[in-house]
Amino acid sequence: IDPENVRAEVLPDGKADAVDAIQAEGRKAMMVGDGVNDAPALAAAFVGTAIGSGTDVAIEAADVTLMRDDPTDVVKAIRVSEGTLAKIKQNLFWALGYNTAMIPLASLGLLQPILAAGAMALSSVSVLTNSLLFRRYTPDHDYRVLGFLRGRN
Repeated sequence: IDPENVRAEVLPDGKADAVDAIQAEGRKAMMVGDGVNDAPALAAAFVGTAIGSGTDVAIEAADVTLMRDDPTDVVKAIRVSEGTLAKIKQNLFWALGYNTAMIPLASLGLLQPILAAGAMALSSVSVLTNSLLFRRYTPDHDYRVLGFLRGRN
């Protein structure tokens, strides 16, 4: 997170205004807070993140609630969300590629029905297996697509 984009030590009545000002520029704001005075800003932000030890009002107003008081969990939550979206895009790519190739073959009768059914089941298993590979991901490092791309460590 670029330090220029961080607003810290904002007075309680100005927090929601600071979030609104950022979002008025067409950017998406993330608010991290734990108190009653943070609730309006948490609700106004594109992503509101409450610290788990915070007040019930802050937890209810937030989109994400961290279970611990560790500020590095905010970065981990961002990394997990980015990795999850990358995994979804991978699965959509492979499923679309499979269907683009196999449906015309099956509709033209170039693929026997039993082979088409087996290939469809194999496609589902491959998407499920690809999703299960995400269990190996640790949010201490950036998500790397299939291990080929180097991320920041």
